[in-house]
Amino acid sequence: MSGPPPTPTHLKLLRGNPGHQKLIKDEPCPARPSEMPEPPAFFDGYACDEWWRVGPELHRLGLLTVLDLGPFEAYCEAYGRWRTAEEVLRKMAAEDPETGALLIRAGTGDPRANPLLSISTKAALNMLRFAGEFGLTPAARTRIRAGIAWRQGDGEFSGLLG
Repeated sequence: MSGPPPTPTHLKLLRGNPGHQKLIKDEPCPARPSEMPEPPAFFDGYACDEWWRVGPELHRLGLLTVLDLGPFEAYCEAYGRWRTAEEVLRKMAAEDPETGALLIRAGTGDPRANPLLSISTKAALNMLRFAGEFGLTPAARTRIRAGIAWRQGDGEFSGLLG
């Protein structure tokens, strides 16, 4: 199947259904936790901080269902990995002003690219990919046109989202 992946109905509604496409009435609606869930027990440091920084707003907007917790966990882990790698790179750069953090010495003494650069880049790319799924980037937010009125029962689509 070619083309972009299908857009969930609730996101079409938030975007104002720009293509005026037929809305799916029997699309699965995963349960939303009544309160923001606790982060997974294995989270620590920056991943846990990001969970509490972003999660409550996603929950308030109704964008965090029980089925979304896994991708949100992956986003928080990618964020934590990126922040940690960047901190270590900056510390290394401060300790070695000649090569900074970009190069390290191999076992033979030859300079080579610091593997932390790859770790940081991959984590950042993963973080941005997951962030786009939740509307956490400016570009992703431009595709969402409505507030949370539909959740309060007074929007024109309030009966559609349950």
